[in-house]
Amino acid sequence: MKRTSKLIALSFAALIGLTGCGLSPSTGTVPASAPGSIQPLPDLPETAKATVTSKSFTEQLLLGKITVIALETAGFDVTDLTNVPGSQPARQLLLSGDASALWEYTGTAWLTYLGHEEPVTGEQAQWQAVHDEDVSNNIVWGEPAPLNNTYALAMNRKNADRLGVTKLSQLKELDKEELTFCVDPEFNSRRDGLTPMLEHYGIDRGKGVSEDNIGLYDVGAIYQATADGACNFGEVFTTDGRIKALDLTVLEDDLDYFPSYNAAPAFNGEFIREFPQAMDVMEQIAPLLTDEALMDMNYQVDVVGREPSDVAFEWMVDQGLVTTP
Repeated sequence: MKRTSKLIALSFAALIGLTGCGLSPSTGTVPASAPGSIQPLPDLPETAKATVTSKSFTEQLLLGKITVIALETAGFDVTDLTNVPGSQPARQLLLSGDASALWEYTGTAWLTYLGHEEPVTGEQAQWQAVHDEDVSNNIVWGEPAPLNNTYALAMNRKNADRLGVTKLSQLKELDKEELTFCVDPEFNSRRDGLTPMLEHYGIDRGKGVSEDNIGLYDVGAIYQATADGACNFGEVFTTDGRIKALDLTVLEDDLDYFPSYNAAPAFNGEFIREFPQAMDVMEQIAPLLTDEALMDMNYQVDVVGREPSDVAFEWMVDQGLVTTP
């Protein structure tokens, strides 16, 4: 019989500690599920417990709920501590052992937590570097998913067809008047943003791209502006549901400019040494989490307005990971 998700019963002192940092257990539940390809672990103790955390944005909520459902189906008594506001608080829960598992992004870990100034080229190489270095922090990384929630440039369908562009290396072949961009102020000025990206692809900002052709927008407004044709090329994140909703075309980063932000399950060291079987459960899930899968799930939540737990459960059923009881 499937166990229901257990919300934390915090002591008064612990509650103050959490709420002082803006943290509290998720108030949502996950749908009841039955085994599919994820089966109850035969050697798991009856007392096995796990605490799953996530950050508070849509994609993280989806990944967190997927993990809650998966570990419950495998037989763990799961505490749902998803929806934590901010990367650093979620990371701290994992470091302290107050959380057992968190889906994290390789680029975030490498550049933000581990303090490196330059990314490692290549998705697998970036994951390996994070995996190897984070062991000293008592964090063990599972194999990464294909999903890579990184920066990209996108076009509306009409402009993509008109210009015949599918990858970033083709930009330098275009007339300079066609090189119009919608970006947010941070991406416009950061040292791994627009200017070095253009240089990486053989385009000189100023000579090749006029400043008049660079429009600055709030991040959320870029998607609609690109869809409306305010620019030919808009800054996006590769798994954002608005790409699907607005029928935008993401250009291939064929010379590997943007850092890799592949999601992978990260575990507290004590937890995964006690329950190495949890790694096996996540290894069933990770290969199925593609950019397209997350884009669709993000769309269902952000555009259609569905609950993350329902969308996560439906996806897991579609993939055969779990079944409806």
